[in-house]
Amino acid sequence: MKKIKHLANTRGHANHGWLNAHHSFSFASWHNPDRIHFGALRVLNDDIVAPKMGFSTHPHDNMEIITIPLSGSLSHKDSMGNGSTIRTGEVQVMSAGTGIEHSEFNSEKDKPLNLFQIWIFPNKRNVQPRYDQITYNLDAMRDQFLQVVSPDSNDVGTWIHQDAWIHLAELSSLKSLIYTMKKPGNGVYFMIIEGEAQIGDENLNKKDALGVWETNEIILTTTNGAKIIAIEVPMQF
Repeated sequence: MKKIKHLANTRGHANHGWLNAHHSFSFASWHNPDRIHFGALRVLNDDIVAPKMGFSTHPHDNMEIITIPLSGSLSHKDSMGNGSTIRTGEVQVMSAGTGIEHSEFNSEKDKPLNLFQIWIFPNKRNVQPRYDQITYNLDAMRDQFLQVVSPDSNDVGTWIHQDAWIHLAELSSLKSLIYTMKKPGNGVYFMIIEGEAQIGDENLNKKDALGVWETNEIILTTTNGAKIIAIEVPMQF
């Protein structure tokens, strides 16, 4: 098994007042040549957006974009004609393909929005842009991995153009789980959203991350509980 550990305080950071952003991989003005991507995972941004603030209309192409609110709600509009609000307990997916434009704002008047935005390189270029939004059961991620993204439109959750899976789990105290790779040649990037956990032989605290590959499975254990995201992606693409 190979692994790479990224502590929370080694992420890129930009505080614009209305936006307090942490970047796991090189993004915008933060460039780290050793942290461009993890396999097909290009971006994992941990953003806190001030009330009624956000990102004005901007373009994307040939990228699978997944947005997961951790707290608060997000107002979205795009050039495909979609307009919606994405809340905690929901996941938004856009396949940018040949090109889209969208805007996203914190829809709350007095509460900050915290979200993960994830970019994954697609396995097909110049596809027709698409939008999807799902709701998941928060109880379904307790002491087990809940799949929210996969490559299969007939599987649980939503889907993207890549052999990639995203799972969420909320582990109670003194709990162990085994994560099993979905596809040979993939790796998985874990981040601790809340709490602390041991993944393999590595101890991780809030917003620490561990990428592992060249293994079939890995054990996660907690002492006092943890909320975790697992992003499995091809290491070669």
